[in-house]
Amino acid sequence: MLAKSVTVKRIHHREMDCLALFFPKDREVIDHVKKIPGIKFSATHTCWYLPETKEAWNTIYNILKGKVWLDYSGIKKSNQKLEQENLLVEKIIPENVLLVPIHVEPEPDFQSPKEVHLAALEQMRKKLKLKNYSPSTIKTYTEQFKLFLQFFPESHPQELDEDEILHYMMHLVEHKKLSVSAQNQAINAIKFYYEKILKQDRKVYDLERPMKEKKLPEVLSQEEVMAIFEATGNLKHRTMLMILYASGLRRSELLNLRIGDVDFHRNIVLVRGGKGRKDRHSVMAQSLMPLVEQYLAEYKPKFWLFEGATGEQYSAGSLQQVLKRAVYKARIRKNVRLHMLRHSFATHLLEAGTSTRYIQVLLGHDSPKTTEIYAQVTRFGMDKVMSPLDHLAISKQLRGDDE
Repeated sequence: MLAKSVTVKRIHHREMDCLALFFPKDREVIDHVKKIPGIKFSATHTCWYLPETKEAWNTIYNILKGKVWLDYSGIKKSNQKLEQENLLVEKIIPENVLLVPIHVEPEPDFQSPKEVHLAALEQMRKKLKLKNYSPSTIKTYTEQFKLFLQFFPESHPQELDEDEILHYMMHLVEHKKLSVSAQNQAINAIKFYYEKILKQDRKVYDLERPMKEKKLPEVLSQEEVMAIFEATGNLKHRTMLMILYASGLRRSELLNLRIGDVDFHRNIVLVRGGKGRKDRHSVMAQSLMPLVEQYLAEYKPKFWLFEGATGEQYSAGSLQQVLKRAVYKARIRKNVRLHMLRHSFATHLLEAGTSTRYIQVLLGHDSPKTTEIYAQVTRFGMDKVMSPLDHLAISKQLRGDDE
Protein backbone atom coordinates (compact mmCIF):
# COMPACT_ATOMS: atom_id res chain seq x y z
CA MET A 1 0.00 0.00 0.00
CA LEU A 2 1.27 3.48 -0.89
CA ALA A 3 1.54 5.45 2.33
CA LYS A 4 2.82 8.76 0.94
CA SER A 5 0.46 11.21 -0.73
CA VAL A 6 0.80 14.24 -3.02
CA THR A 7 -2.06 16.72 -3.43
CA VAL A 8 -2.40 18.44 -6.82
CA LYS A 9 -3.93 21.93 -6.91
CA ARG A 10 -4.15 24.85 -9.29
CA ILE A 11 -2.36 28.09 -8.37
CA HIS A 12 -1.61 31.31 -10.22
CA HIS A 13 2.09 32.01 -9.79
CA ARG A 14 4.56 34.29 -11.60
CA GLU A 15 1.76 35.46 -13.94
CA MET A 16 0.77 32.00 -15.16
CA ASP A 17 -1.60 29.16 -14.28
CA CYS A 18 0.32 26.33 -12.67
CA LEU A 19 -0.16 22.86 -11.27
CA ALA A 20 1.09 22.74 -7.71
CA LEU A 21 2.14 19.68 -5.73
CA PHE A 22 1.65 19.84 -1.96
CA PHE A 23 2.97 17.22 0.44
CA PRO A 24 4.66 17.01 3.86
CA LYS A 25 8.41 17.41 3.57
CA ASP A 26 9.88 14.04 2.67
CA ARG A 27 13.27 13.42 1.06
CA GLU A 28 12.09 10.39 -0.91
CA VAL A 29 9.04 12.18 -2.33
CA ILE A 30 11.16 15.22 -3.20
CA ASP A 31 13.56 13.02 -5.15
CA HIS A 32 10.66 11.63 -7.19
CA VAL A 33 9.12 15.07 -7.77
CA LYS A 34 12.42 16.60 -8.92
CA LYS A 35 12.45 14.14 -11.83
CA ILE A 36 9.47 15.99 -13.36
CA PRO A 37 10.87 18.17 -16.20
CA GLY A 38 10.50 21.88 -15.55
CA ILE A 39 9.39 21.48 -11.92
CA LYS A 40 10.40 24.27 -9.56
CA PHE A 41 9.94 25.02 -5.88
CA SER A 42 7.96 28.04 -4.68
CA ALA A 43 8.86 29.14 -1.18
CA THR A 44 6.03 31.69 -1.40
CA HIS A 45 3.39 28.95 -1.72
CA THR A 46 5.50 26.18 -0.14
CA CYS A 47 4.97 23.79 -3.01
CA TRP A 48 6.50 22.41 -6.20
CA TYR A 49 4.95 23.73 -9.40
CA LEU A 50 5.09 23.81 -13.19
CA PRO A 51 2.99 25.54 -15.89
CA GLU A 52 -0.36 23.83 -16.46
CA THR A 53 -0.51 22.00 -19.78
CA LYS A 54 -1.88 18.70 -21.03
CA GLU A 55 1.67 17.39 -21.08
CA ALA A 56 2.17 18.51 -17.47
CA TRP A 57 -0.80 16.41 -16.33
CA ASN A 58 0.52 13.37 -18.15
CA THR A 59 4.07 13.85 -16.90
CA ILE A 60 3.05 14.20 -13.25
CA TYR A 61 0.98 11.04 -13.44
CA ASN A 62 3.55 8.97 -15.35
CA ILE A 63 6.46 9.87 -13.06
CA LEU A 64 4.66 9.61 -9.74
CA LYS A 65 2.37 6.61 -10.42
CA GLY A 66 3.17 3.64 -8.26
CA LYS A 67 5.28 5.76 -5.93
CA VAL A 68 2.76 7.97 -4.10
CA TRP A 69 -1.00 8.49 -3.85
CA LEU A 70 -2.08 11.35 -6.15
CA ASP A 71 -4.95 13.36 -4.72
CA TYR A 72 -6.72 15.55 -7.33
CA SER A 73 -9.69 16.38 -5.09
CA GLY A 74 -8.44 19.95 -4.70
CA ILE A 75 -8.98 20.70 -8.40
CA LYS A 76 -12.05 22.95 -8.54
CA LYS A 77 -14.71 22.67 -11.27
CA SER A 78 -15.68 26.32 -11.29
CA ASN A 79 -16.27 26.79 -15.04
CA GLN A 80 -16.61 24.89 -18.26
CA LYS A 81 -12.91 25.07 -19.07
CA LEU A 82 -12.01 23.51 -15.75
CA GLU A 83 -14.67 20.84 -16.26
CA GLN A 84 -13.24 19.96 -19.66
CA GLU A 85 -9.74 19.82 -18.28
CA ASN A 86 -10.94 17.63 -15.45
CA LEU A 87 -12.42 15.19 -17.99
CA LEU A 88 -8.96 15.06 -19.52
CA VAL A 89 -7.54 14.23 -16.12
CA GLU A 90 -10.11 11.45 -15.71
CA LYS A 91 -9.11 10.00 -19.07
CA ILE A 92 -5.42 9.81 -18.29
CA ILE A 93 -5.89 8.30 -14.83
CA PRO A 94 -6.63 4.55 -14.91
CA GLU A 95 -9.82 3.50 -13.15
CA ASN A 96 -7.93 1.45 -10.59
CA VAL A 97 -6.09 4.55 -9.27
CA LEU A 98 -7.92 5.57 -6.12
CA LEU A 99 -8.27 9.29 -5.54
CA VAL A 100 -8.57 9.15 -1.79
CA PRO A 101 -9.15 12.14 0.47
CA ILE A 102 -6.08 12.63 2.60
CA HIS A 103 -5.11 14.77 5.52
CA VAL A 104 -3.63 17.94 4.04
CA GLU A 105 -1.46 20.12 6.21
CA PRO A 106 -2.87 23.66 6.49
CA GLU A 107 -1.10 26.00 4.12
CA PRO A 108 1.08 28.61 5.82
CA ASP A 109 0.08 32.26 5.78
CA PHE A 110 1.04 33.97 2.54
CA GLN A 111 4.26 35.96 2.70
CA SER A 112 4.90 38.91 0.42
CA PRO A 113 8.17 38.91 -1.56
CA LYS A 114 9.43 41.70 0.69
CA GLU A 115 8.82 39.60 3.80
CA VAL A 116 10.52 36.60 2.18
CA HIS A 117 13.57 38.73 1.31
CA LEU A 118 13.84 40.14 4.82
CA ALA A 119 13.67 36.63 6.26
CA ALA A 120 16.38 35.42 3.86
CA LEU A 121 18.65 38.32 4.83
CA GLU A 122 18.14 37.60 8.52
CA GLN A 123 18.93 33.91 7.91
CA MET A 124 22.14 34.93 6.22
CA ARG A 125 23.17 37.36 8.95
CA LYS A 126 22.62 34.75 11.69
CA LYS A 127 24.51 32.04 9.81
CA LEU A 128 27.47 34.34 9.19
CA LYS A 129 27.55 35.27 12.86
CA LEU A 130 27.35 31.64 13.97
CA LYS A 131 30.29 30.83 11.71
CA ASN A 132 32.26 33.61 13.42
CA TYR A 133 32.74 35.80 10.34
CA SER A 134 34.14 39.27 11.03
CA PRO A 135 31.69 42.21 11.33
CA SER A 136 33.03 43.73 8.10
CA THR A 137 32.50 40.46 6.18
CA ILE A 138 28.99 40.10 7.60
CA LYS A 139 28.18 43.64 6.48
CA THR A 140 29.64 43.09 3.00
CA TYR A 141 27.90 39.75 2.41
CA THR A 142 24.48 40.94 3.59
CA GLU A 143 24.70 44.16 1.54
CA GLN A 144 25.69 42.24 -1.60
CA PHE A 145 22.95 39.66 -1.06
CA LYS A 146 20.39 42.41 -0.47
CA LEU A 147 21.26 43.92 -3.87
CA PHE A 148 20.88 40.46 -5.42
CA LEU A 149 17.39 40.07 -3.91
CA GLN A 150 16.37 43.55 -5.07
CA PHE A 151 17.25 42.57 -8.64
CA PHE A 152 14.50 39.90 -8.45
CA PRO A 153 11.82 41.79 -6.47
CA GLU A 154 9.01 39.28 -7.08
CA SER A 155 10.97 36.06 -6.61
CA HIS A 156 12.11 33.96 -3.70
CA PRO A 157 15.84 33.18 -4.03
CA GLN A 158 15.05 29.46 -3.77
CA GLU A 159 13.11 29.74 -7.04
CA LEU A 160 16.03 31.22 -9.00
CA ASP A 161 18.14 28.96 -11.16
CA GLU A 162 21.74 29.28 -12.28
CA ASP A 163 20.84 31.09 -15.53
CA GLU A 164 19.15 33.86 -13.56
CA ILE A 165 22.13 34.16 -11.22
CA LEU A 166 24.49 34.40 -14.20
CA HIS A 167 22.23 37.08 -15.67
CA TYR A 168 22.60 39.08 -12.45
CA MET A 169 26.39 38.73 -12.55
CA MET A 170 26.46 40.01 -16.14
CA HIS A 171 24.35 42.95 -14.98
CA LEU A 172 27.00 43.79 -12.37
CA VAL A 173 29.76 43.65 -14.96
CA GLU A 174 28.10 45.34 -17.93
CA HIS A 175 25.80 47.89 -16.30
CA LYS A 176 27.07 48.49 -12.78
CA LYS A 177 30.73 48.37 -13.88
CA LEU A 178 31.74 46.85 -10.53
CA SER A 179 35.39 46.32 -9.74
CA VAL A 180 36.83 42.80 -9.70
CA SER A 181 36.86 42.90 -5.91
CA ALA A 182 33.17 43.85 -5.70
CA GLN A 183 32.25 41.17 -8.25
CA ASN A 184 33.99 38.53 -6.13
CA GLN A 185 32.20 39.78 -3.02
CA ALA A 186 28.85 39.38 -4.79
CA ILE A 187 29.73 35.85 -5.92
CA ASN A 188 30.85 34.84 -2.43
CA ALA A 189 27.66 36.20 -0.87
CA ILE A 190 25.43 34.35 -3.35
CA LYS A 191 27.44 31.12 -2.93
CA PHE A 192 27.18 31.38 0.85
CA TYR A 193 23.38 31.60 0.80
CA TYR A 194 22.76 28.74 -1.60
CA GLU A 195 25.45 26.42 -0.26
CA LYS A 196 25.54 27.12 3.48
CA ILE A 197 21.91 28.05 4.18
CA LEU A 198 19.84 26.26 1.52
CA LYS A 199 22.49 23.51 1.27
CA GLN A 200 21.91 23.16 -2.45
CA ASP A 201 24.32 21.10 -4.48
CA ARG A 202 26.75 23.16 -6.55
CA LYS A 203 24.10 25.69 -7.50
CA VAL A 204 26.57 28.47 -8.23
CA TYR A 205 29.93 26.72 -8.31
CA ASP A 206 30.15 27.10 -12.07
CA LEU A 207 30.08 30.90 -11.98
CA GLU A 208 33.23 32.13 -13.65
CA ARG A 209 35.40 34.25 -11.42
CA PRO A 210 36.51 37.56 -12.92
CA MET A 211 40.22 37.67 -13.65
CA LYS A 212 41.95 39.34 -10.75
CA GLU A 213 43.67 42.60 -11.56
CA LYS A 214 47.40 42.38 -10.98
CA LYS A 215 47.99 45.76 -9.43
CA LEU A 216 51.23 46.63 -7.72
CA PRO A 217 50.99 47.93 -4.16
CA GLU A 218 51.19 51.70 -3.91
CA VAL A 219 54.06 52.79 -1.70
CA LEU A 220 55.19 55.99 -0.01
CA SER A 221 58.81 57.03 0.16
CA GLN A 222 60.46 57.29 3.56
CA GLU A 223 60.49 61.05 3.15
CA GLU A 224 56.74 61.12 2.49
CA VAL A 225 56.08 58.91 5.52
CA MET A 226 58.08 61.25 7.73
CA ALA A 227 56.30 64.29 6.29
CA ILE A 228 52.91 62.76 7.19
CA PHE A 229 54.01 62.14 10.79
CA GLU A 230 55.35 65.68 11.13
CA ALA A 231 52.10 67.10 9.79
CA THR A 232 50.09 65.24 12.46
CA GLY A 233 50.05 67.47 15.51
CA ASN A 234 47.66 65.54 17.77
CA LEU A 235 49.51 63.06 20.03
CA LYS A 236 46.90 60.29 19.69
CA HIS A 237 46.63 60.68 15.92
CA ARG A 238 50.38 60.69 15.41
CA THR A 239 50.80 57.59 17.60
CA MET A 240 48.14 55.71 15.63
CA LEU A 241 49.68 56.49 12.22
CA MET A 242 53.19 55.70 13.42
CA ILE A 243 52.16 52.28 14.80
CA LEU A 244 50.46 51.45 11.50
CA TYR A 245 53.74 52.04 9.69
CA ALA A 246 56.09 50.75 12.41
CA SER A 247 54.32 47.37 12.69
CA GLY A 248 52.73 46.99 9.23
CA LEU A 249 49.22 46.65 10.65
CA ARG A 250 45.92 46.69 8.83
CA ARG A 251 43.47 49.39 9.90
CA SER A 252 41.20 46.92 11.71
CA GLU A 253 44.19 45.35 13.48
CA LEU A 254 45.26 48.72 14.87
CA LEU A 255 41.75 49.56 16.07
CA ASN A 256 41.43 46.14 17.75
CA LEU A 257 44.60 46.61 19.83
CA ARG A 258 44.09 46.49 23.59
CA ILE A 259 46.21 48.28 26.16
CA GLY A 260 48.28 45.21 27.06
CA ASP A 261 48.97 44.19 23.47
CA VAL A 262 52.13 46.33 23.21
CA ASP A 263 55.10 44.58 24.84
CA PHE A 264 57.48 47.35 25.93
CA HIS A 265 60.22 44.89 26.98
CA ARG A 266 60.35 42.76 23.82
CA ASN A 267 59.43 45.54 21.36
CA ILE A 268 56.60 43.55 19.81
CA VAL A 269 52.87 44.02 19.37
CA LEU A 270 50.23 41.28 19.62
CA VAL A 271 47.75 41.30 16.74
CA ARG A 272 44.53 39.58 17.80
CA GLY A 273 42.22 38.02 15.24
CA GLY A 274 43.90 39.34 12.11
CA LYS A 275 42.76 38.35 8.65
CA GLY A 276 41.50 34.77 8.77
CA ARG A 277 40.89 35.09 12.53
CA LYS A 278 44.57 34.39 13.27
CA ASP A 279 46.68 35.92 16.02
CA ARG A 280 50.28 36.90 15.32
CA HIS A 281 53.12 39.10 16.58
CA SER A 282 54.69 41.97 14.70
CA VAL A 283 57.71 44.12 15.38
CA MET A 284 57.35 47.38 17.32
CA ALA A 285 59.81 50.24 16.83
CA GLN A 286 61.90 50.84 19.94
CA SER A 287 62.13 54.52 19.04
CA LEU A 288 58.31 54.72 19.19
CA MET A 289 57.97 53.39 22.72
CA PRO A 290 58.45 56.74 24.51
CA LEU A 291 55.68 58.26 22.38
CA VAL A 292 53.35 55.36 23.21
CA GLU A 293 54.10 55.76 26.92
CA GLN A 294 53.43 59.50 26.69
CA TYR A 295 50.13 58.80 24.93
CA LEU A 296 49.05 56.28 27.60
CA ALA A 297 49.88 58.69 30.39
CA GLU A 298 47.98 61.56 28.80
CA TYR A 299 44.87 59.82 27.41
CA LYS A 300 44.54 56.97 29.93
CA PRO A 301 42.56 54.53 27.74
CA LYS A 302 40.58 51.93 29.71
CA PHE A 303 40.34 48.92 27.39
CA TRP A 304 41.11 49.63 23.74
CA LEU A 305 44.52 51.10 23.08
CA PHE A 306 42.82 53.80 21.00
CA GLU A 307 39.38 54.88 22.13
CA GLY A 308 36.87 57.46 20.96
CA ALA A 309 35.62 60.41 22.98
CA THR A 310 33.16 58.31 25.00
CA GLY A 311 35.42 55.29 25.53
CA GLU A 312 34.22 53.21 22.58
CA GLN A 313 36.58 51.71 20.02
CA TYR A 314 38.08 54.37 17.74
CA SER A 315 36.26 54.43 14.40
CA ALA A 316 37.82 53.52 11.07
CA GLY A 317 36.26 56.55 9.37
CA SER A 318 37.80 58.94 11.87
CA LEU A 319 41.23 57.36 11.40
CA GLN A 320 40.98 57.77 7.62
CA GLN A 321 40.13 61.45 8.11
CA VAL A 322 43.19 61.85 10.35
CA LEU A 323 45.41 60.56 7.55
CA LYS A 324 43.64 62.66 4.91
CA ARG A 325 44.24 65.88 6.86
CA ALA A 326 47.89 65.01 7.47
CA VAL A 327 48.49 64.23 3.78
CA TYR A 328 46.91 67.52 2.75
CA LYS A 329 49.00 69.45 5.26
CA ALA A 330 52.16 67.64 4.13
CA ARG A 331 51.33 68.64 0.50
CA ILE A 332 51.58 65.09 -0.79
CA ARG A 333 49.71 64.75 -4.09
CA LYS A 334 49.28 60.98 -4.02
CA ASN A 335 45.90 59.47 -3.16
CA VAL A 336 47.15 58.14 0.17
CA ARG A 337 45.15 55.49 2.03
CA LEU A 338 45.82 53.84 5.37
CA HIS A 339 46.81 50.54 3.75
CA MET A 340 49.66 52.31 1.95
CA LEU A 341 51.46 52.60 5.30
CA ARG A 342 51.39 48.79 5.53
CA HIS A 343 52.68 48.48 1.95
CA SER A 344 55.42 50.98 2.75
CA PHE A 345 56.40 49.01 5.88
CA ALA A 346 56.95 45.85 3.81
CA THR A 347 58.73 47.60 0.94
CA HIS A 348 61.10 49.56 3.18
CA LEU A 349 61.97 46.39 5.14
CA LEU A 350 62.73 44.58 1.88
CA GLU A 351 64.93 47.45 0.70
CA ALA A 352 66.81 47.28 4.00
CA GLY A 353 67.67 43.62 3.29
CA THR A 354 65.04 41.86 5.44
CA SER A 355 64.16 38.35 4.25
CA THR A 356 60.79 37.98 2.57
CA ARG A 357 60.11 35.06 4.92
CA TYR A 358 60.33 37.38 7.96
CA ILE A 359 58.19 39.99 6.23
CA GLN A 360 55.60 37.32 5.42
CA VAL A 361 55.34 36.38 9.10
CA LEU A 362 55.13 40.01 10.23
CA LEU A 363 52.38 40.80 7.73
CA GLY A 364 50.47 37.58 8.45
CA HIS A 365 50.44 36.37 4.83
CA ASP A 366 49.53 32.72 4.27
CA SER A 367 51.46 32.45 1.03
CA PRO A 368 54.96 33.76 0.24
CA LYS A 369 53.64 34.72 -3.19
CA THR A 370 51.59 37.47 -1.57
CA THR A 371 54.72 38.92 0.01
CA GLU A 372 56.91 38.54 -3.07
CA ILE A 373 54.92 41.21 -4.90
CA TYR A 374 56.77 43.86 -2.87
CA ALA A 375 59.96 42.90 -4.67
CA GLN A 376 58.45 44.53 -7.77
CA VAL A 377 58.23 47.96 -6.14
CA THR A 378 61.58 48.11 -4.33
CA ARG A 379 64.48 50.23 -5.51
CA PHE A 380 66.92 47.30 -5.52
CA GLY A 381 69.47 48.01 -8.23
CA MET A 382 67.51 50.97 -9.62
CA ASP A 383 70.34 53.36 -8.74
CA LYS A 384 72.61 51.31 -11.01
CA VAL A 385 70.27 51.51 -14.01
CA MET A 386 70.35 54.58 -16.24
CA SER A 387 67.39 55.61 -18.34
CA PRO A 388 68.06 55.58 -22.11
CA LEU A 389 67.00 59.23 -22.16
CA ASP A 390 69.93 60.05 -19.86
CA HIS A 391 72.22 58.20 -22.26
CA LEU A 392 70.89 60.34 -25.10
CA ALA A 393 71.33 63.51 -23.08
CA ILE A 394 74.96 62.67 -22.24
CA SER A 395 75.67 61.72 -25.85
CA LYS A 396 74.17 64.99 -27.10
CA GLN A 397 76.21 66.95 -24.60
CA LEU A 398 79.39 65.17 -25.65
CA ARG A 399 78.74 65.95 -29.31
CA GLY A 400 78.08 69.55 -28.40
CA ASP A 401 81.43 69.75 -26.58
CA ASP A 402 83.28 68.34 -29.61
CA GLU A 403 81.73 70.92 -31.84
